[in-house]
Amino acid sequence: MTRVNQTTQALERLRAAAAAVARPMTFMEVCGTHTMSAFRSGLHSLLPDNVTLLSGPGCPVCVTAQGDIDLMLELTSIPNVTLCTYGDMIRVPGRSGSLEKARSRGADVRVIYSTLDAVAWAQKLPERQVVLGAVGFETTAPATAAAILEARRLGLGNFSVLASHKRVVPAMTALLDGGAVRLDGFLCPGHVSIVIGSKVYQPIVDKYGYPCVIAGFEDIHMTAAIASLAEMVRDGRKALINDYPEAVSMDGNPVALRLLDEVFETSDVRWRALGTIPRSGMTIRPALALYDAQQRFGLVTPADHEPAGCICGQVITGMATPHDCKLFGRGCTPINPIGPCMVSSEGTCQAYFKYARNKHNLKVRPTAEVAS
Repeated sequence: MTRVNQTTQALERLRAAAAAVARPMTFMEVCGTHTMSAFRSGLHSLLPDNVTLLSGPGCPVCVTAQGDIDLMLELTSIPNVTLCTYGDMIRVPGRSGSLEKARSRGADVRVIYSTLDAVAWAQKLPERQVVLGAVGFETTAPATAAAILEARRLGLGNFSVLASHKRVVPAMTALLDGGAVRLDGFLCPGHVSIVIGSKVYQPIVDKYGYPCVIAGFEDIHMTAAIASLAEMVRDGRKALINDYPEAVSMDGNPVALRLLDEVFETSDVRWRALGTIPRSGMTIRPALALYDAQQRFGLVTPADHEPAGCICGQVITGMATPHDCKLFGRGCTPINPIGPCMVSSEGTCQAYFKYARNKHNLKVRPTAEVAS
């Protein structure tokens, strides 16, 4: 069967299931890549009238607490510090500007494509302290762990990490415990699930009673997964389905999980909009404290300070869409972002700006109806 035929078949399944449900259904895509893929493929325009996709707390840049952004900016003001981080991070606004603006004022900020690039800079610049500003979920955390272990192997005394890594499932449960958004199921992320495995989502089904489907990122993957979610709503069934078995196993990637366990311990950390979530973060273990930049430089995390008028926190928790923001497409654009949701390549606001700037061309129910 060709890919087109498979997608058509999945759409037929979705439409048949939706037609048998006499009420609106709302599913949350947890992953920012799903958000961007849905818009890029035009999936929203193909959904039945009673099926809505909402974005969730799955964009790693977007969920990073504002105080953590300000810590990175503080590092750039310390003499002889080189900060290495990913491209999306340098444009996220903090209390005193962005890393990009700090670089324009003379700070040594370098964009990297691999965590080992930061280790290489530490080797090349022995006279400087090289700090890796690391964010992300379980997908990118193993690479951070590998960088720390490589720095230890090389005996580098000038390398450390400001880690802001987070765990996906605690964010999902925190969202459900909050009760502010009414959902019918979750489209679970493919990338993260490759590392953590499928079974970690079982408590979402067993304890909270929400169907979960793990999906890849092509249009066929997402359409089939949404069809499975709609069919479970139709049938009154709640289950965990792995619709991405070619990449995701039940137990995840054992090598990556061993790396995470060796370098990090679970901890209570702050999220944008969700506050402090118990056991939702990954903190560098005391045995590796030499590589913890916050301890090395004696940094105290400042209080979070959200940009005035920005509703990014509501967007990533499904309580609003970018069109509900008065700044969207006006004061806040990809060229002049006010919040991280407009900066990140996985950000919901950037996805809307690229593919659905005109809300009249987007078939999405008002958020007030979604949350009612």
